[in-house]
Amino acid sequence: MSSNFYWKAGSLLGLTAVGLGAFGAHGLVKYVGDDATKLKNWSMAAQYQLIHAVALVSLSSISPAVRRIHPIATPLMLGGTIAFSGSIYLLTLKREQFRFLGPVTPLGGLAMMAGWAALLL
Repeated sequence: MSSNFYWKAGSLLGLTAVGLGAFGAHGLVKYVGDDATKLKNWSMAAQYQLIHAVALVSLSSISPAVRRIHPIATPLMLGGTIAFSGSIYLLTLKREQFRFLGPVTPLGGLAMMAGWAALLL
């Protein structure tokens, strides 16, 4: 996919990470009570999402003439972030309804790690 796609995807991830992080800090308690684990998990999901949003925007802005980036790095980071953070958000809000997403979280984390590893290639 084009770097423009990953620029927009990273921008959207960044936008939603800030919004979801703010919701986690100010409104989530209305839905999950004062469960410290759920609040911490939500915060971690937003933090990882924001970090990977910045990485995607950064990678998409590097000219191919300047540095070769392995083509699998950005899709792994994007897909991994959606799987990792998205599953945490859903499991935090409605664990019983989204229990089937439990295995998706570590797979998303592995995909994010693989994306970073691909930058070494």
